[in-house]
Amino acid sequence: MTNIRDLAQMAGVSVTTVSRVLNQHPYVSEEKRKAVLEAIKVSNYHKNINAVHLSKGKTQLMGVVIPFSDHSYFAMLLKGIAKQALEHNYKLVLFQTEYIESKEMEALQMLKQKQIDSLIICSRSCDISIIEEHLQFGPIVLCEDNPRSKISSTFVNHYKIFSDALDYLYQKGHRQIGYCIGRRSGTNSQNRELAYQHFYKKYRLPYNSDYIIDQCLYFEDGERVITRIKEMDTPPSALLVTSDQVAAGIVISCQNQQLSIPDDIAIIGFDNEPIAKMLNITTIEIPLVEMGGNLFQQALNRALTNREISVKLIERGTV
Repeated sequence: MTNIRDLAQMAGVSVTTVSRVLNQHPYVSEEKRKAVLEAIKVSNYHKNINAVHLSKGKTQLMGVVIPFSDHSYFAMLLKGIAKQALEHNYKLVLFQTEYIESKEMEALQMLKQKQIDSLIICSRSCDISIIEEHLQFGPIVLCEDNPRSKISSTFVNHYKIFSDALDYLYQKGHRQIGYCIGRRSGTNSQNRELAYQHFYKKYRLPYNSDYIIDQCLYFEDGERVITRIKEMDTPPSALLVTSDQVAAGIVISCQNQQLSIPDDIAIIGFDNEPIAKMLNITTIEIPLVEMGGNLFQQALNRALTNREISVKLIERGTV
C-alpha cells in the first residue's frame, strides 16, 4: 500500500510537501503540487483515515445510546442529534441496547479506546457510578435529571410534570388515577412514581399499585391496557400515558369496545406527536428535537452543564 514517503519519492519532493498538498496547505509551488497530485493519481493513493484521526486526536464520531430505534420518543431525540451532527460535520455511531447493560458497556468501551469522541446516553440501565468512571475518556451526556452526578444532562422535570398533571386531573374531579409507563426502573421513571406517591398522600387517597401499568411502549400496548382495566373491580377514571403512541392505542381500543372518552376514562398523553392531534388527545408537549440538539451541543462543547427543558399541557378532548 502506497504511503506518503512513496508519494514523495515518486514526485521528487519532501514528505512535508506531500503532507501539505494532502491537507490543502497554500504554501506549495504549483509545480510541486502538480507532481504530487500526479503521483497520487498514478498510485491510486488514499488517505489512511485512522492515521489522520490519530494525529488529530479526534474521530469526528459521536456515539448515541438508545434502547429502541423504533420508538417515537427516541426517534425524535435522534432527529435533533442528527441535525446538529450534520451541521457540525460529525457522524453518529448508534448503539441500540434494549436496556442490556453489556451493550451500554460496549459504547463506553469505544469511548475509552478513543474510537468515538463523545457519548450521548438517551436512556440507561448502567449504574451512574460506572458511567462517571468513563468521564476521563471523553464527554458523556445524559437525558435525565440527576443533580448529584458530575455528568452533563438535558432533561425535563418528570416529577413536576407528573405532579402538575395529577393535580390537573384532580381538579377535574378524578380521584382514581393510574398511569402507563415503559419501565419502572430508571431515574425518570422513579421520579414519576415518587410524584404519584406524593400526590396520593397529599390528597389522602387510597393508593392502588394496580393502577401502575408498565411495559407500555407501542401503539398496540393500548389494547392490553384497556383489557387489564376492564378486569379491575374498581378501574381508574383517568390515566397518564407516557407515550402518545400508547395513548392513541388506548383511544382506538376504547372506541372498539364502546368506552366513552372522557366519560368512562380520561387520558393525558406525552410528547404531542401528530397522532395526538389527529385523535384529539390531551398531551404534555415535550420538545424532543430541541432536547436532542442540546444533547449534541453539550457533548461537543465538553463543559459540565445541566439544562431543564420546559413543557406545556395541550388540552384537547380526552379529559
